[in-house]
Amino acid sequence: QVQVVESGGGLVQAGGSLRLSCTASGLTFDDYSMGWFRQAPGKEREGVSCINRRGSTYYADSVKGRFTISRDNALNTLYLTMKSLKVEDTAMYYCAAKASRYCSGSWENEEDFGYWGQGTQVTVSS
Repeated sequence: QVQVVESGGGLVQAGGSLRLSCTASGLTFDDYSMGWFRQAPGKEREGVSCINRRGSTYYADSVKGRFTISRDNALNTLYLTMKSLKVEDTAMYYCAAKASRYCSGSWENEEDFGYWGQGTQVTVSS
């Protein structure tokens, strides 16, 4: 069966950096577009970034210039490199897989992502 597992979360001071990883198994990784989502306490889950099989990327305005999404198809692994972290980046971060070659214009649509991980917590302190 398909498994999606995130890692790399933790506690970091504002201005610091973290790199999240996500490993997917049980699927043909390079047939999928991959996304990162996050959910802060008391808020709805929101799209952070998406990358298609060829490496084209999409970002939420709130993270542009600070976060970088990347993938290694040989390792079935997705990454999110987060720099200049802010307190408002504190959230549970989820990795998700979408059975499409393209993120498309509505890449934040959660319903298009069929496989999800359990999440990894990122906490940014002031």
